[in-house]
Amino acid sequence: MLRELREITPTRIWEGVVARVVEGDELTLAVVELPPGGLVPEHRHHNEQLGVCVSGTLTFRAGDESREFGPGGTWRVLAGVPHEVLAGPDGAVVVEAFAPRRDDWRDLEDAPVAAPRWP
Repeated sequence: MLRELREITPTRIWEGVVARVVEGDELTLAVVELPPGGLVPEHRHHNEQLGVCVSGTLTFRAGDESREFGPGGTWRVLAGVPHEVLAGPDGAVVVEAFAPRRDDWRDLEDAPVAAPRWP
């Protein structure tokens, strides 16, 4: 399936945090938008998670490690590791991959459709 990011209906992942999701048979790719000061509270899941910040700033904590990132910052979170994210004053957009795919996101609500903040 070939689509533009703007054609994908966003999914509400956390309060104020939305993702445009592309699913494969074995992985999920998501472009996640965090509002200014947006918080993804500490959580954990059985998926390995890889990501890169493409705009804005954020503080990412995984386990005992915490780091501030701007565009180009990357992370790897192993399955089961607690982690949280706090967006900076301008919010952030990140691209993340999860394996296996995020089947737990399938029942989440759609978010109001707005133009993607990136690219």
